[in-house]
Amino acid sequence: MGLEIGYLGPWEITADGHAIKLAGQRRIGVLARLAVDAGQAVHADRILADVWAHSPASTPAKQLHIVISKLREALAAHCGQDLIETLPGGYRLALDRDQVDAHLFTRLVRQARGARAQDAATADTLFRQALALWRGPALAEVDAPWARLEAGRLAEERLSALEEHLDLRLAAGDHHAVAGELAGHVKAHPLRERPAAQLMLALYRDARSAEALAVYQDTRRAMVAELGIEPGSELRRLQQAILARDPALDLGTPAQVVPLVPAELPAGTQAFTARAAEVERLRAALVDGGGPAVTVIDGPGGIGKSALAVHVAHAVGDRFADGVVYVNLHGATSGLAPLTPLEALRHLLRSLGLDGTAVPADPGEAAARYRSLTAACDLLVILDNARDVRQVRPLIPGGAGCRVLITSREPLAVLDNAHHLHLGTLAGPEAAALLTHLVGAGRVAAEPEAAAEIVRLCGGFPLALRIAGARLAARPGATLSDLAVRLADATRRLDLLEYADLAVRAGIAVSHQHLPEDPSGRDAARLLTLLGLLDLPTHTPAATAALADWPEQRAEAALERLLDARLLEPAGSRGYQFHDLVRLYAREQELPGEERAAAIRRALHHYLATAVRAECLVSGRTGDYDHFPAEQPGEELATVAAANEWVEHERDNLLAAIRQAAGDSADRTAAVLANATQWLFDRRGWFSELIEVSELALRGADEMADWAGKAVLHQGLASVHSQLGRFPESLRQLEAGLACWDLAGLPDRKAGMLNDLGTLYTMMGRHDDALAALEHALTITERTGRRDHQSYVRNNRAHVYYRQGRFEEAVEEARLVLAMTEELDDTGSLGVARDTLGDACRAAGLLEEAVEHYRHAVELQRETGFMLYTAVSSWWLGHALHDLGRPEEARASWRESLGLLREARLLTPAEVAAYLAQPVPDTPDPIRNQL
Repeated sequence: MGLEIGYLGPWEITADGHAIKLAGQRRIGVLARLAVDAGQAVHADRILADVWAHSPASTPAKQLHIVISKLREALAAHCGQDLIETLPGGYRLALDRDQVDAHLFTRLVRQARGARAQDAATADTLFRQALALWRGPALAEVDAPWARLEAGRLAEERLSALEEHLDLRLAAGDHHAVAGELAGHVKAHPLRERPAAQLMLALYRDARSAEALAVYQDTRRAMVAELGIEPGSELRRLQQAILARDPALDLGTPAQVVPLVPAELPAGTQAFTARAAEVERLRAALVDGGGPAVTVIDGPGGIGKSALAVHVAHAVGDRFADGVVYVNLHGATSGLAPLTPLEALRHLLRSLGLDGTAVPADPGEAAARYRSLTAACDLLVILDNARDVRQVRPLIPGGAGCRVLITSREPLAVLDNAHHLHLGTLAGPEAAALLTHLVGAGRVAAEPEAAAEIVRLCGGFPLALRIAGARLAARPGATLSDLAVRLADATRRLDLLEYADLAVRAGIAVSHQHLPEDPSGRDAARLLTLLGLLDLPTHTPAATAALADWPEQRAEAALERLLDARLLEPAGSRGYQFHDLVRLYAREQELPGEERAAAIRRALHHYLATAVRAECLVSGRTGDYDHFPAEQPGEELATVAAANEWVEHERDNLLAAIRQAAGDSADRTAAVLANATQWLFDRRGWFSELIEVSELALRGADEMADWAGKAVLHQGLASVHSQLGRFPESLRQLEAGLACWDLAGLPDRKAGMLNDLGTLYTMMGRHDDALAALEHALTITERTGRRDHQSYVRNNRAHVYYRQGRFEEAVEEARLVLAMTEELDDTGSLGVARDTLGDACRAAGLLEEAVEHYRHAVELQRETGFMLYTAVSSWWLGHALHDLGRPEEARASWRESLGLLREARLLTPAEVAAYLAQPVPDTPDPIRNQL
């Protein structure tokens, strides 16, 4: 057995089953710190910071040396070897990680998750073994902050493993026993929704529906009372399903509460019939241990690299316990620039649960964060359509259990430690088999010569064969000979091996030319050309209707026709996207210049109108866009929820629309769209992308000498930089914006920017400068008679007052702001006013009143979907409750705030656990720069 260390419960060291006594908190602390990183080097400075953090000792380094010596003596007496190695700058506990119960627990849980899909019995055994290692709270004897953080993380891991195991048992029909165990678990964790859902399902399957519904009511009452929120959508749907006795809840259906892991693969093609040797090589490279972690498929465009990668990934994806992530790098996408490494890292980090300010704006920092998140993962990463080695190097994950599959037109030969597969054209028999699969053996047998001619003309390119086959499959009455003649006309002048892309283009052209043969295809044929004008990653029926100047139903019918013709691919539930090579073909089609410009403008103004409407709905006030009204009606959004959903779904399209609009230096669309988008993104913490597109729009406004547009963009950039903590850059943007308003001859428009300047000075601690800027802003708003603007300025002045210790003035000012805002009927601003009054009261020691205002603020801001602001109010509510001596309520409020930041993907679960492990948590980074 050897030496074993246990800290999942009372501290325990055993040698061959015999307990070893270890005296002294320092010795336990040092050994525990080394055990947490067993087998790895721990720097001496790290040990000193963690174990001697608050010690008055004058020679801690010497004491550490003594403690290490004593530990070596104590351990060597029982195991006969020196288990603590001295390394340059630190120490290493030379112990197999499985001999430390926490690491053994982690490995068993990872194996259980990996086995769950294929072998439920093995997964059950592994989960039981892992959970049996727990004997009580982790690291209970070590009070140091680092130990509390680690204990919190482990406790959360234990709860997750326990609940995953309960899912497994529910799926196996063990609901009767599970119900009994869950009752105590739910009682111990009344605000945890997942076990409540599990208990409801177990009771329902145990013919105890009334009790299941009672669990929902108990959970709801607890959440409303302690957190002020309703249960989440999953729990609400489960309650409705129980009321309806939905058969989907019966045993034998998939578990209802399985934790989500990324599963981002596009749908595989049903026509994949060839490449058997390549498939086997790739399966071995991805699944067998010991080989390179990276595999590259290279070959010319249209050869089937992406289809092969997706096919193999579907086949092996369930071997990766932490899921499969997919990103199209657009290395050879017509009309779209290749993703930068930072853009690709944003996608990957979002897939792994991070977003907004949690995604570093610096490429190097983002890459480091990605490697850190994947260090312990069992993950498959698909990097499709890569341009070159520089693009993909930062995207290689850090974990030994991760595998990467890359497709590229380039061989990427200098990529380190990679397995390479060059993909050529399909051999004649494989190409014929593919065509036969697509159109049917009977039709091929009836016209074998025509079938052979189609195969020859398609040149072994799978994409060309699929499109030709789809055309024939869609028209059972058409002959193969007719199609062979058309293909011959299209490609007669081309040498397929030398001009490979032309073969693909010819295949797409055949499909396009066939569309007008039936009435429903005429619109589709025209629409393909129009869609090629836009740089959007996806297309929706509403935006397409604006592009084509058609009713939405007509646009959707044409999109569906293109989907049937395999000229578009599905993107989500109601979206559509081009294959890269079809996009290339669409962009080559002729259209008069004026018609092209008008169509693009309609689509961009559709996004402008809808973004403005979304801002008005969410903010509760009318935006100042009369100087540049949208020329399209935009999408009909009737509710705040619909507006928020639209922004979530159209995030990437909005950014792409701004980029495309910025290409016209004689038009203000980019500046105005960036302004509307800035407000919507700002409320979600999506800052990095805003900087990029706002600077693009700013360059266009600069070329036009559009001083008003520049001022608005400078103000938006200042807000983003301020919330990222970049105060000097924010100040530079505001000063530039103020100068622009003067150059535009609109000095009264400076009020909003002076208000923001006051806020920035407040964050910088320059309180006198803040009051001067706010006084200037207030003078302008009083002159213009804008009561709403006056309330915003006074709101920020209250923040300055209590920071200066002028508590009575702060409370009086904040109460005046609240009264002014109540007259305006603006829910979002009312929530902000309540929050500010809570801040002022808390600073003045009026804690009960502060709690009341914070609770109102949380409720109001939740109505508007201001997740970031809701998290801020919940956070400071927690501090007010803590100061009142109500620690349980305080922790519930902090937990809600952190949960919102996690839901917004601004924090990871581990970061949430770390904050909650602190007695009084530090202010989370995503809200640190909020007033």
